[in-house]
Amino acid sequence: MTIALCDANNFYASCERVFRPDLASKPIVILSNNDGCIVARSAEAKALGIGMGIPVFKARDIIQQHHVAVFSSNYSLYGAMSQRLMSILESFTPYVEVYSIDEAFLDLTNLHENSSSSIAYGQQIRATLAQYCGLPMSIGIGPTKTLAKLANHYAKQHPEYKGVYEVQPGQETVLLKAMPLGDVWGVGRKLTHKLQTMGLSTAYDLACIPPKMIRKHFNVLLERTVRELNGEPCIGLIHQVANKQQIICSRSFSKRVFSLETLQEAISSYTSRAAEKLRSQRSTAKTIMIFIRTSPFDHQGQYRHSVFIPLPYPTMDSRLLVQSALKGLKTIYRPGFAYAKAGVMLCDLSDTCLVQHDLFSKQSDSTRALQLMNTIDAINNQFTNGLFLASNGIQQAWRMSRSQLSPNYLNNWNHIKHVLVK
Repeated sequence: MTIALCDANNFYASCERVFRPDLASKPIVILSNNDGCIVARSAEAKALGIGMGIPVFKARDIIQQHHVAVFSSNYSLYGAMSQRLMSILESFTPYVEVYSIDEAFLDLTNLHENSSSSIAYGQQIRATLAQYCGLPMSIGIGPTKTLAKLANHYAKQHPEYKGVYEVQPGQETVLLKAMPLGDVWGVGRKLTHKLQTMGLSTAYDLACIPPKMIRKHFNVLLERTVRELNGEPCIGLIHQVANKQQIICSRSFSKRVFSLETLQEAISSYTSRAAEKLRSQRSTAKTIMIFIRTSPFDHQGQYRHSVFIPLPYPTMDSRLLVQSALKGLKTIYRPGFAYAKAGVMLCDLSDTCLVQHDLFSKQSDSTRALQLMNTIDAINNQFTNGLFLASNGIQQAWRMSRSQLSPNYLNNWNHIKHVLVK
């Protein structure tokens, strides 16, 4: 078995750099919602000592001194780039597991006969992605997913391998001894600390423990990890992502919200977005949960509340979901508080073809309602916010602040770059 893990390097920063060639080799940081914290950094920004997850004001001096480029999170751009990246990977093998927005496992078994051609194949993948997407990529190749993950880390740490490293048969020890426990896939921070108290420090130390002993003192998941470190495949590729059991949409406001009307706009907008995600996986919801809260850091009065609203029948219709959400909001809203965040969660999800109806309520969404929702989704896929419910509001002054947002080059005609040809 031959598994490759393809991971785009510094994905968010690399996406911004694709359309800004003037930022090549310059430090870049990406900010969180409301431009509060640093959530992504380019390699150059990491070299300056800018920490991950720190408030941006703590790095302000370094940012100004070294002319670091600062961007708000552009999720639409990153999502579109991710789709292009995955479609290119699927052209190399039909067996692809999308692991995250910038990572995917590829099954290269039987595609090549020897290790040197596997490395060449990885270089071909990197070159194609660089040409078609402009994204740098690291690829780790091994007989298991866990070893491929470690090989990917090793490729990033050793530039001499030019972005592709394969675990050669009989040379697994070199890789395992070079990797600390914290870099092993599936070994979290708490588990790492516990293993370190037992005298383990590297992946090699963990691989030397008998799997049965690991299962006895820990669990079957860590046993599988140990077996995979020893070259025994235990974790197969997931070719179809399971539908979500809950769909959540929540945001912190750019400024404190006091009025019910403004909260209604936010809840309506969040519910509409959650309904789009619901329809994208062809599911219906039977219950919706609404919550609102003040900031725990405000010295004024604290208030938080939530409510579950059962729906008359399982639905994916944005209009019914928004109507129910707004009714629930009225029951928990209290005047006089400075609200900092609100959110919506769709629960009791079912596949559209597996809905159990009852005899005393409407059976399901009508055909016309389904056609309307599908039409709205099709339009909004081409034109951002092309159609929306009036209850979502127009100005939306409560929306999260993204003052450093880059243009949406791939989803907005007005943001497409113009090239002058003389």
